[in-house]
Formats: sequence, C-alpha cells, structure tokens
Amino acid sequence: MSQAQSLIRRAMWPAVSLLIIGTFAGHAVAGPNGLLAWGGYHRDLAAKQQQLAKLEGERQALKHRSALLDPRKADPDMADELVRKDLGLVRPDEVIVTLED
Repeated sequence: MSQAQSLIRRAMWPAVSLLIIGTFAGHAVAGPNGLLAWGGYHRDLAAKQQQLAKLEGERQALKHRSALLDPRKADPDMADELVRKDLGLVRPDEVIVTLED
C-alpha cells in the first residue's frame, strides 16, 4: 500500500465526520426549526395571541348572551327581541320600521 493511499484512508473518517457535523450544523441554523426561523415564530406567536384575544372576547359575548337566554332566569325583553328578529313574528297591531345601518 502506498503512502498516498494510506493518507487518503486516514483522512477519510475525519472528512466524513466533518461532513455529517456540517450537515447537522446547517440544519440547526438554517433549517425549518433552526435559529433563522425564530423570527417567524415570534411573528406567528403575536398573530395567534391577537386572534386568541379576539376569540376570547367573542366567547365571553356568547356566554353572556346564553346566560340571558337561560330558561330559569330569561330576560323577557331579550327573548322577545330574538323571536322577532329570528322568526319574524309580529303582533297584528304592530308596524315594523327597519333602520339601515
């Protein structure tokens, strides 16, 4: 075996090791979950927090409205308003006046 082949064999394993380590390091920095993706995660987190706050507000409004419709303590005015709006029921002696928004 010549000296050149011996040198190549000795350098092969460190070269393969460096290639593998370089691949992992590249993914750690520029991969989909790497260091460069953190900025995107922070933007997504801020957007999701805004969406969560909006949905929690809607949930509270729906919870309040459902509490008003509880049969044990229903608000008669609220029930009357919902029946008139959703079902279109009107008494014979009433006139409906619609307001444009």
